[in-house]
Amino acid sequence: MKKISVIIANRHQTSISLENEFWIEFQKIAKDKNISINQLVTEIDSTREQENLSSTIRIYILNHIKNKKPEA
Repeated sequence: MKKISVIIANRHQTSISLENEFWIEFQKIAKDKNISINQLVTEIDSTREQENLSSTIRIYILNHIKNKKPEA
């Protein structure tokens, strides 16, 4: 389990806990979108419906992987 400090919307500091496998995928998503981890967390946080941010991020990663188009 990896604990990562993040800043949401350039104003709210918090931490998220993700398993290493999720953390690696999360970094790939941010890189593919050409945004920072903090920007991706802010994007996810702005639409979350669950109380727990780490759980919301795991679901986001899972959905991203499930909806990813196969590479040609």
